[in-house]
Amino acid sequence: MAHRPGRSSAGRHEVVTFSPLQVESAPLSTHALGSSESSAGISVLRYLDLVLLAVALPVFVLAGLPLVGYAAAAGAWLLQRAIQLQTDRRARASDDPRVVAGLLAGSMLARGWLVALAVFGVGMAAEREDGLAAAVLCISLFTAYFSATMLTRPFERPSR
Repeated sequence: MAHRPGRSSAGRHEVVTFSPLQVESAPLSTHALGSSESSAGISVLRYLDLVLLAVALPVFVLAGLPLVGYAAAAGAWLLQRAIQLQTDRRARASDDPRVVAGLLAGSMLARGWLVALAVFGVGMAAEREDGLAAAVLCISLFTAYFSATMLTRPFERPSR
């Protein structure tokens, strides 16, 4: 039984008693359930790196930064995010912990190499400034992605 202090009409304190059945079937407020506004904010935060990538294009254009570096970083970043999405789906579908660990670890390593080779490649094939611009953009995108992931992780619901 749950007890909740309350006031009677005479101003005295009284104890209100609920049975377990009443407590479990009591309606919850939207605050207790999680409002749609907070879940929308979390969804936007989950894709903060992609928002930053979109905002970076006008910054590159207006600042006269190398667009080849932007294109290399954007292409590599979007490709690695697509790979991440696919491997996360496959990992969630698997019941074997070794498969899940292998998929996630392999994906993480491959995606890091993909981005690093894209930055290195554009720096070698084009101008060094293109490589530097791509590197700074990728580091900024990773920082936004990693920070947003750490902030939203406690609010994720278990998939099973």
